[in-house]
Amino acid sequence: MLKLTKKADYGLIALRHLASVPGATASTKDIADAYHLPVTLLAKVLQQLSRAGIVQSVAGTNGGYKLIRNPGAVSALEVVRAIDGPVILTHCFTEHGTCDQSDMCTVREPLRKVHEAILDVLNRFTITDLAESQNLKLTPLPVPLNPVTSTLHQEV
Repeated sequence: MLKLTKKADYGLIALRHLASVPGATASTKDIADAYHLPVTLLAKVLQQLSRAGIVQSVAGTNGGYKLIRNPGAVSALEVVRAIDGPVILTHCFTEHGTCDQSDMCTVREPLRKVHEAILDVLNRFTITDLAESQNLKLTPLPVPLNPVTSTLHQEV
């Protein structure tokens, strides 16, 4: 069965949360509490997303994580790959890509088309799609965390 790992699912949930209020930050605990996720696992996921350049860790009282890229430019495929590595439907599509049946396999090419279609859908589906979908009944977002505060400089 093809399915996302819990880590990838948690990453998408966290990014949807962060995208709901542009520029806001949220602590790992805030996100974990809001969606009943394990804090330790979510912390690892957010660190992976930070290493991938999708979120940034912010220190301080109102710190946590914030989305540093446009959510419309971050695909679900990029998130899944950042957390889980390559998406592989079957052994045929790994770097070793051969098995005992390779020479006479009748489903390799049809499965390649399925694999490419899955990758294409994940690549076209963005964090913005997760955060703003009008066609889906989404779980209401908890009130964010640490909203962006404007720092206006006034001349004296």
